[in-house]
Amino acid sequence: MNKSYDFDVIVVGGGHAGIEAAHAAAKLGSKTALITLDPNKIGLMPCNPAIGGVGKGHIVYDISALGGLMPRLCTTTYLQARMLNTKKGAAVQGLRLQIDKFAYSKLSQQELQKMPNLTIIGGTVEDIIIEAGAISGVRILRQAQDEREKEEVLTTRAVILTTGTFLNGLCHIGEKNFSAGRRDEKAVTGISQFLNKVGLKLGRLKTGTPPRLLASSLDFSKMEYQAPDDLNYLFEFYPHKVHSSHVCHITRTNEDTHAVIKNNLHRSAMYNGNISSIGPRYCPSIEDKIHRFASKTSHHVFVEPEGADSDEIYPNGISTSLPLDVQEQYIHTIPGFENAIITKAGYAVEYDFVYPNQLRSTLEVITIPGLFLAGQINGTTGYEEAAGQGIIAGINAHQKVAGKAPFILDRTESYIGVMIDDLVSMSVDEPYRMFTSRAERRLLLRQDNAFMRLTPRAYELGMIDEQLYNDFVAEKKSVEDTLAQLRAEKSSTDLLRLFGQDESDKSKLAEYLALLRSPLILSSSKDEGQAPLQNPLSERALQIIHAEIRYEPYITREKQEIKKSATFKTLMIPEKFDYAQIPGLSKELQQKLTKHKPHNIAHAALIPGMTPAAISLLIFRISDFTKALKNEKIVT
Repeated sequence: MNKSYDFDVIVVGGGHAGIEAAHAAAKLGSKTALITLDPNKIGLMPCNPAIGGVGKGHIVYDISALGGLMPRLCTTTYLQARMLNTKKGAAVQGLRLQIDKFAYSKLSQQELQKMPNLTIIGGTVEDIIIEAGAISGVRILRQAQDEREKEEVLTTRAVILTTGTFLNGLCHIGEKNFSAGRRDEKAVTGISQFLNKVGLKLGRLKTGTPPRLLASSLDFSKMEYQAPDDLNYLFEFYPHKVHSSHVCHITRTNEDTHAVIKNNLHRSAMYNGNISSIGPRYCPSIEDKIHRFASKTSHHVFVEPEGADSDEIYPNGISTSLPLDVQEQYIHTIPGFENAIITKAGYAVEYDFVYPNQLRSTLEVITIPGLFLAGQINGTTGYEEAAGQGIIAGINAHQKVAGKAPFILDRTESYIGVMIDDLVSMSVDEPYRMFTSRAERRLLLRQDNAFMRLTPRAYELGMIDEQLYNDFVAEKKSVEDTLAQLRAEKSSTDLLRLFGQDESDKSKLAEYLALLRSPLILSSSKDEGQAPLQNPLSERALQIIHAEIRYEPYITREKQEIKKSATFKTLMIPEKFDYAQIPGLSKELQQKLTKHKPHNIAHAALIPGMTPAAISLLIFRISDFTKALKNEKIVT
């Protein structure tokens, strides 16, 4: 007789990973619970109130193509839209939206509250229950009507931990520190105890946030105006005419700012010995910037609103763990901030994380069936990275309890696939952040073709509805038909010469396609059986066509490389293989390979510093080693 459970899936944590995990599991039909300390803080943005950017925006497009919630929340709550890197190619451009953090949080709560199959519970998870080696429930403390905490056990077949910075969280402001997961919220200790008890390897990481400033106390005339972009699409499939309602500005630190910070470095928690864990290399604190880049006399500060009706400003680029009095001193040296009033002090927070090489590609813990991890608990940083993991964990938790095949994204088909493969194969020694440079096939993983890559898979899962899928199929056909006719009319060389030189050639391409669609041209087509092209093409379809023309030789080469590298995955590296015994391999690479212990050649190729020559040598030596092992077994 089958055991009855309270829930199929329980998600712990209401941040961006938890939102996507709960949304996906419930959407696919699992009876789901989302347990969070304070349901009114679901979807909170405790740090930078923005979503997207180069690399990060690619993840959000992946989430959109998979039927996730974050893109829809963004469309409704953005304040300003900008496309970054427009002077570069399509593969490395990135959509970034400044978000109304208060509206985003409120809307995320509303969307989850109306989700069928989803129950939101306010409480603290004290322990996770395992029976017969698998997840069977959680023990929680929840607020009773008489305001006393009441212990309760909820049974389930799958748990997804999305705990953010709350695991043994410790906040630092100068010489002071206090237990907290983030500002004004208590830390969680029980889950770390459970994770240690079941033998998982944990570490400590650090992140931080800048002081918040009163907008009315700033002089924006001394700052550089940052104009929004005129766009017709955001992260969602359907077009959206962008109307940016708020402006952003840029100012800069100077030598006076740096002098204040240098003179007080000994009072920073980063440098007084209170913090020993590693912070994000690519988003360092202002004191870390000034210490590490001592020759620089100025750093950008992006002055961004926190909400449409908020008088608080987020000064992006000056996160800190210095004491409040020092924060006030250095803030007042920055142009436009001379009379700034700090509404909230900046702080750093340390927290526990689980080394992610203990996970499967589904984000399930290898040694504990039914336990999934997503977000900062896996050593990542950023709302987008968290949400990308959340949707995969939510899908796979549902697939597991429903007895269906796991859902795994390859690194050649999505940025989410790149991120998860990096995490589970290479683990982390610092907070992981997504960049386009992490994707070796980034020409194939552009923002414009995210739906082409992932929407069919989302439809098979049941993550998107029939109407959206039909509209996607129509756009896909229009792209394929247009490319076919263009290639029939002109050679690849001619197409590249006409429409593949730079981004401005998209307008020439649009004019040519309009002419190609005219009745006169269509009626004189040599192929009388050819169906008329759809008219008009969407702007996204035009971008895809332009990119396919512009990068055709490189795309062809990348596809060939993917086929070639597929053979690497079948060449497993024996556990006893000794990298130190490979003549010609540098000591540095020998040490890296020994440390990371890659399972196969494909994973070895991801190690920073690995060259094609080193990979060829490794393949040769492993092949010889494997043959010798087989011969030894035959003789024995």
